[in-house]
Amino acid sequence: MITTDIGIIGAGPTGMFAVFEAGLLKMHCHLIDSLPQAGGQLSEIYPQKPIYDIPGYPAVNAQELVDKLSEQIAPFHPGYTLGERVETLQKQEDDTWLIGTNDGTQINCKVVVIAGGLGCFEPRKPDVDRLTEFEGKGVLYAVRNPEAFRDRNIVIAGGGDSALDWTIFLANVAKKVTLVHRGDTFRGAPDAAEKVAELAKTGAIDLVLKSRVVALDGAGHLEQVTITGPDGQNKHLQADNFIPLFGLSPKLGPIENWGLNIDKAAIEVNTFDYSTNVEGIYAIGDINTYPGKLKLILCGFHEAALMAQSAFKHVYPDQRLTFKYTTVYGIPELA
Repeated sequence: MITTDIGIIGAGPTGMFAVFEAGLLKMHCHLIDSLPQAGGQLSEIYPQKPIYDIPGYPAVNAQELVDKLSEQIAPFHPGYTLGERVETLQKQEDDTWLIGTNDGTQINCKVVVIAGGLGCFEPRKPDVDRLTEFEGKGVLYAVRNPEAFRDRNIVIAGGGDSALDWTIFLANVAKKVTLVHRGDTFRGAPDAAEKVAELAKTGAIDLVLKSRVVALDGAGHLEQVTITGPDGQNKHLQADNFIPLFGLSPKLGPIENWGLNIDKAAIEVNTFDYSTNVEGIYAIGDINTYPGKLKLILCGFHEAALMAQSAFKHVYPDQRLTFKYTTVYGIPELA
């Protein structure tokens, strides 16, 4: 059994930064995540995507931010249980918590912090003939390594930020990029939509509007996609990869059974310290909800800081908390 002060469910950027804030107060943390690496969606879905709203970084790639967070929390020696899904959470007689995973790992902790982002999530899959047959054989739901698409024929489907961003990025990598969208206007950022339109005008990409991908074909690996246009006619395109980007379906999974107040697949919290209705359990980042909630990484960082100040009284009930500035006292290391 693993014993720690704070068990953090979710090793995304908010969960990682919570390790830093807790470490400043001499609290040990253990991170648990169903993904095989720390970083959450940043590492799993868009590691090369630039992020523009992190203070001090005019722009930073998602994976670079994760790497910097890993470096920042290293002095506090956090524990990691990765590639395992949290299944159970049980209150113990001594008021600690026991977290159990699907692989039988058990973590005993004084405080539980849920930083699970969107919760258990899976890609929204379009209704395309033979889609599942070609999963892993040309069909991908995320871009993790852009270089894997170099000099290949890529078809992207979608009209949101991810579809626009990856169309722009892969235009300089792939042999040919075709973006297929069911409408004629985009849901993504206007500046990204303008860049895509400009790339289409110059012939850098192919833009197919008011159309959808309806079927896939190939012998053992994807070779062709079929697109239906507004006139009902089918058009066949050579394709090495098909990347449907229609967002994620969030699911709280077993969290729904832990007695927490839930509103629209998010955990209600008190904004004083981001505590839940269950004593000793906090929720920070995209998984929580409160009036005025913004689902931004920097907001998750703020929530992590206030959570740690409150969690201190559970970990050290007999000690008085004195707020200290890192510019004065530096960064302590935990043994």
